[in-house]
Amino acid sequence: MSEQHETRPRVAVVFGGRNSEHSVSLLGAGSVLDVIDRSKYEVIPVGIAQDGRWVLVSDRQRYAIEGRELPSVDAEGTALALPSGSGTLVAYEPSRVPEELGRVDVVFPVMHGPFAEDGTLQGLLEMAGVRYVGSGVLASAVGMDKGYMKLVLAAAGLPVGPYVVIRDRDWRTDRQRVLKEVEELGWPVFVKPARAGSSQGISRAADLGELERAVEFAREHDPKVLVEAAIDGREIECAVLESPGDEAPRASLAGEVVVAGGHDFYDFEAKYISDATSVAVPADIPDDVAESLRAMAVRAFEALDCEGLARVDFFYTPDGRLIVNEINTMPGFTATSVAPRLWAASGLSYPELVDQLIQLALHRATGLR
Repeated sequence: MSEQHETRPRVAVVFGGRNSEHSVSLLGAGSVLDVIDRSKYEVIPVGIAQDGRWVLVSDRQRYAIEGRELPSVDAEGTALALPSGSGTLVAYEPSRVPEELGRVDVVFPVMHGPFAEDGTLQGLLEMAGVRYVGSGVLASAVGMDKGYMKLVLAAAGLPVGPYVVIRDRDWRTDRQRVLKEVEELGWPVFVKPARAGSSQGISRAADLGELERAVEFAREHDPKVLVEAAIDGREIECAVLESPGDEAPRASLAGEVVVAGGHDFYDFEAKYISDATSVAVPADIPDDVAESLRAMAVRAFEALDCEGLARVDFFYTPDGRLIVNEINTMPGFTATSVAPRLWAASGLSYPELVDQLIQLALHRATGLR
């Protein structure tokens, strides 16, 4: 093993996971693996299969949508474990003695949704004493649960739209009360799983009949459901990046998501399958509004105690108000996803963004901070 090889930080790019955003994770991981500087880092690609098994993945594997076919991690591979406290990856293969693959310096979890972006993976890495890219346990958990996210954002003085949280027991035992609360929001409403991303399980409801069907659809992804009042406004997004040292987080230029092609809203099809969506950067909004939006994005980032990166989504209403829709602590991360595109337009290329996130994680203390 060469001296250069020994001194390069080892980065485990972890992707996949056992949730409905498995394939979206693979798309982002493929982009990261394409651009990460191999002269600077030793890279270990690790896939988490749909059954939860961690496997060592070929570095030559590339993931993309083929037609309408979404990629997935093949569970047939070398099984891995990350023993608590050691930060060392261990490989297990049938009829072979377990083999240590060496210490991991930082994990780059290009993962979304439950059991990935919600603090569970972050907690595992904290217990193992391994540095990782992105937000910690609390910020990840709050950012994943849209109901609690809105509570925290509102407590920080940020404007959020009207909403109702439908919990599993209430839907089963007190449905009429729940339906009445939602009806008071006015029609139409948008119904979504409380703890899912990538626009999975979202639908629009214009009356009680459509609402019940929409809730059942969202419950296929999560027994906890969020119902939001429709807001007349343009969808404007801003990315936030942690700064090194004691500097304040940085906000990107704002961009506007434009959905066409027969899509009523920014659903999974519009995001990943069709060509119906475009992002205009910078957004065509007044300069003072753009500055306010960027400042609010940083406030949202700090309100949740985020680290690494995030994307904050807003509505800009015809009467000039900015309303925070949500914050995403691990946004879509292909080279053409919104957050990387916002940073590219702000002067930070995708390879530079990947490198900065790894460096931020490498210089972050483990444990309480």
